[in-house]
Amino acid sequence: MRYRLRHRTKYRYAEPVDLASHLLHLTPRALPHQQVIAARIVAEPEPARTVARTDHFGNAVTWMFLDQPHPRFAVTLQAEVSVAFPAPPPAAQTLPWEAVAAASLTGEAAEFAFDSALAPAEPSAGAYAAASFPADRPVLAGLLDLMARIRRDFAFRPGTTAIATPVARIVAQRSGVCQDFTHVMIAGLRALGLPTRYVSGYLRTRPPPGQAARRGADQSHAWISAWLGPGQGWVDLDPTNDLVVREEHVVLGWGRDFADVSPARGVILGGGAHDVTAAVDLEAVEG
Repeated sequence: MRYRLRHRTKYRYAEPVDLASHLLHLTPRALPHQQVIAARIVAEPEPARTVARTDHFGNAVTWMFLDQPHPRFAVTLQAEVSVAFPAPPPAAQTLPWEAVAAASLTGEAAEFAFDSALAPAEPSAGAYAAASFPADRPVLAGLLDLMARIRRDFAFRPGTTAIATPVARIVAQRSGVCQDFTHVMIAGLRALGLPTRYVSGYLRTRPPPGQAARRGADQSHAWISAWLGPGQGWVDLDPTNDLVVREEHVVLGWGRDFADVSPARGVILGGGAHDVTAAVDLEAVEG
């Protein structure tokens, strides 16, 4: 599936900002199953200096430095991306989850099995996740069951949480947004010793014909990538919508939790109070 993507974020300050440094995770990640045909980031006002880098996780990052007073700042990503995630293996043919946890102690997946600030191995999340993982259950079967339970049990309610809302509170109140459900699923799986990544990206604005509207469209989206063990790699799952990621998502990047791949963050001198608005369009390209 081919998409045209536009993500615009605007900051408006009560007083002019004298100096600013912004770190952006806004360039879609090139992957075997995701081709970045074109990508361009435009800022207003134009930065004095722009630096492109790759972070620890292999994500593309852009640093922008502004050295002139400005009362507002806007940054826009325009991109065209083609995606076709492979189908996961049959759930029954994946390893028992205990074997995956044991294999995660070393190698590529190890750093995603341990606590991070926003997705620690929270006991209440672990207890919730454990119901999907009885002894010897194939890991993907457990993952699909847990994803479906989160979609069923948690209400999508913007405004009930903030970026740093603890996982324990989200589990207790059973509500939040895509970032929260992703953190809950990661925390529960880490409590069981299962490596899990936080994936930042986008969900198509309009669902395929005849399908219900997706939760979390028209904005930045988040989901998980879970390790199935040696030889079977990673599978991406969207607990907000109970979807195996195939052709409706575009990946920006991944990390241990939201803090590693926030689309935009930075440091400013001045500005006072400010407000921020963001809008996303991910539209399928016909033909």
